[in-house]
Amino acid sequence: MAAADEKKYITSEELSKHNKSGDLLLSIQGKVYNVTDWAKQHPGGEVPLLNLGGQDVTDAFIAFHPGSAWKHLDTFFTGYYLRDFHVSDMSRDYRNLATQFTRSGMFEKKGHGVIYSLCFISVLLATCFYGVLRCDGFLTHILSGGLLGLIWMQVAYLGHDSGHYNIMISPRFNKLAQILTGNCLTGISIAWWKWTHNAHHIACNSLDYDPDLQHLPMLAVSTRFFTNLTSKFYNRKLEFDPIARFFISYQHLTYYPVMCVARVNLYLQTFLLLLSNRRVPDRALNILGIMIFWTWFPLLVSCLPNWTERVLFVLASFCVCAIQHIQFTLNHFAADVYVGPPKGNNWFEKQTAGTIDIDCPSWMDWFFGGLQFQLEHHLFPRLPRCHLRKVSPIIKELCKKHNLPYRSLTFVEANKWTLRTLRTAAVEARDFSMAPRNLLWEAVNTHG
Repeated sequence: MAAADEKKYITSEELSKHNKSGDLLLSIQGKVYNVTDWAKQHPGGEVPLLNLGGQDVTDAFIAFHPGSAWKHLDTFFTGYYLRDFHVSDMSRDYRNLATQFTRSGMFEKKGHGVIYSLCFISVLLATCFYGVLRCDGFLTHILSGGLLGLIWMQVAYLGHDSGHYNIMISPRFNKLAQILTGNCLTGISIAWWKWTHNAHHIACNSLDYDPDLQHLPMLAVSTRFFTNLTSKFYNRKLEFDPIARFFISYQHLTYYPVMCVARVNLYLQTFLLLLSNRRVPDRALNILGIMIFWTWFPLLVSCLPNWTERVLFVLASFCVCAIQHIQFTLNHFAADVYVGPPKGNNWFEKQTAGTIDIDCPSWMDWFFGGLQFQLEHHLFPRLPRCHLRKVSPIIKELCKKHNLPYRSLTFVEANKWTLRTLRTAAVEARDFSMAPRNLLWEAVNTHG
């Protein structure tokens, strides 16, 4: 470190050494901040800060924080500036676009989507309960189970929105909405979702940093998993053992059945987090919400006349909700992947490389919850879903200007791409002698 022109400077190389818990520095617009003590209190969790530690993170900071967050930075300012601070043309355009959206009030104008969604969910939930409690027909009971799966889909979209921005009139009511939509109605902890989802956004499609790609032993989107990668998120080795090789060898055939029971894993992950020694924000509130779900849901199922209908009811709800799990994987499984930590200086590029949009007519937006505009959401996660279709052409032009991919596929095409990606890895898992050649190729090229 050296002083010059009455300012103190630090180089990017020096900054990069301060990237771990207990010694964590970040740069935003060339100013260096010490967030070592703040990391554990960070509302988005410690993981995003650790993943981007020792870097300039201006674009990521703009993406995830409202304008009011800037005033809090002075508390962490070290007095040092980044000597070799540089803004790429891509980042400059991205920041200008974010400023444009802010000035137009797009981040604050949320429309009436939340009210419509709540009314729609209430009607569906009442219909589901009526079908179970007041009707005797076998088919009605099974259709009610399918309806519950659709309810879970719509509730999850509301929970997702509430996690990225306030959908209610105050942060306190927004937290209540998160617990209600996540824990109480779906049985999936909002604390678990925030923990994993923030890491996913920051390290989009990093094989060792993004938990949304780490599904061994059941699924592997890349042959790089065959080398026993260490998950930086879970802090454990992802073993490619004989069991994993067997399942992955047929993953293109088991993909849809696995998606049908994916919720079981989400319930398990919720319990593992809430009962762990890890710091969990609002742990008691999250546990209370989960207890509410595991009270009303079993009671509802028990009201059915026999075990055959009870099992089929649950399966119907899981199978319908599997459409949403499939959608989440379509957005990323067939996109480019990489190994290593995310880089703050190519934020826009990493988001475009790791995401795929789902092309659908506007009247289907309610069904996909806005997440069919996956790239737009990743670039501007605080942007209410009612604006995503509007900004899509702007993002597309920006990608074209900087020669970056903008992939928008129909739902059927996205399924084909995903199955092709899974099948490629499956074939190579069966013949492991092919792996060294493919791993060498992937070490030099991104995989899509």
